[in-house]
Amino acid sequence: MADILLTRRQLLGRAIGAASGLAAAGAAAGAAGWAAWLVRKRRPPRTFGDPAPPANPHVREAAYWKTACLGVQCELCPFQCFLPEGGRGLCRVRMNTGGRLMTLVHSHPVSVHIDPIEKKPVFHLLPGSLIYSLAAAGCNLRCSFCQNWEISQAFPEEADRKAVIPRELRILSVYGGMAQARVVSDEAGTLPPEEVVKAARATHCKSIAYTYSEPVVFYEYVRDVAALAKKAGLRNVMVTAGYINPKPLAELAPLFDVIKVDLKGFDEGFYRRMVGGELRFVLRTLVELRRLKAFCEVVNLVVPTLNDDPAQIKEMCAWVAANMGADTPVFFSRFHPQYKAQNIPPTPVETLTLARDLGMKAGLRYVYVGNVPGHPGENTYCPKCKAVMVRRQGYAILENRISPGGRCPNDGTRIPGIWG
Repeated sequence: MADILLTRRQLLGRAIGAASGLAAAGAAAGAAGWAAWLVRKRRPPRTFGDPAPPANPHVREAAYWKTACLGVQCELCPFQCFLPEGGRGLCRVRMNTGGRLMTLVHSHPVSVHIDPIEKKPVFHLLPGSLIYSLAAAGCNLRCSFCQNWEISQAFPEEADRKAVIPRELRILSVYGGMAQARVVSDEAGTLPPEEVVKAARATHCKSIAYTYSEPVVFYEYVRDVAALAKKAGLRNVMVTAGYINPKPLAELAPLFDVIKVDLKGFDEGFYRRMVGGELRFVLRTLVELRRLKAFCEVVNLVVPTLNDDPAQIKEMCAWVAANMGADTPVFFSRFHPQYKAQNIPPTPVETLTLARDLGMKAGLRYVYVGNVPGHPGENTYCPKCKAVMVRRQGYAILENRISPGGRCPNDGTRIPGIWG
């Protein structure tokens, strides 16, 4: 199935190539032929695209777009896709319908779970608490090692709906940080913002996570849920690759207590080849979040042979310390073979330990090892007295000595985060 989209670079390139033909054929005929060529013959299924918004609760007018030549231009992320009538962006979930840019996934998650907050991973927000987690289909990047590719690399009408989409979750038990729940599903697959907040509160979740795929591409749904959650006294967590433009980011950031950014590597060539984006835009997002005073945690999935070069890890840690501050929590997480990278073995634990050591030497105070249960790098330490403040075993919290006000009980050192 082909995406119907044009980035700015593609549009300009094809416009130049077609210029001589347009001149010869005449302006009117040439423009009409070019428009037909832009739309292409092969369209993705129009399950969500054709109905008017009142007929389909998942289709809403999108934020951040403008009318452009022969279509519309999306202004949500750095790709800034040009879309002819019927065209979709790289994300697959934003579509030009009748000259308006529409989101196809409002109130339509394809994955909803109750998780321990440590699973995100987020370590500096209410350790040991439950977090209501949801995702819609789609992503604006193309990571070859994506851990959730079944939903992130799918059209909304293709996304796996075998997992029930619940309106109501009832907790039966919690063991080792993992919740068991009885699910009452909504067969329409619709979960409006007010129902998300209601379900989160009913299941004793203290926060809501927008996660698994890429929350940037279901921006309007995230914004609407997060605003209601904040009013209801719930915390908001966004797990994102950070591929977003500054203006929409500035609107969204104040709604969030933690924004966890996946910094996938520290090399432009790696980002272009393996991620399908540009590192500079992610770094721009991180700098902007610092300016907006948003609390960030940064995660680097360490993939053997792709982004595990110690020199690059050292450079990345130095950049984070200098541009985001030494108190920024940084995770080095273990890779497991997925998607197009199934020929790559899991990350050696020694590589993760080395990465953590490099981060600490770069001046970062809170550097973690992820996806290795029992590793000392799972724990939170006081940067002054070096005592364990939060002791973890996988997703379970074995000990939490940080005061509700966020201080070490030994010497009063402030530990950044929300602890009670």
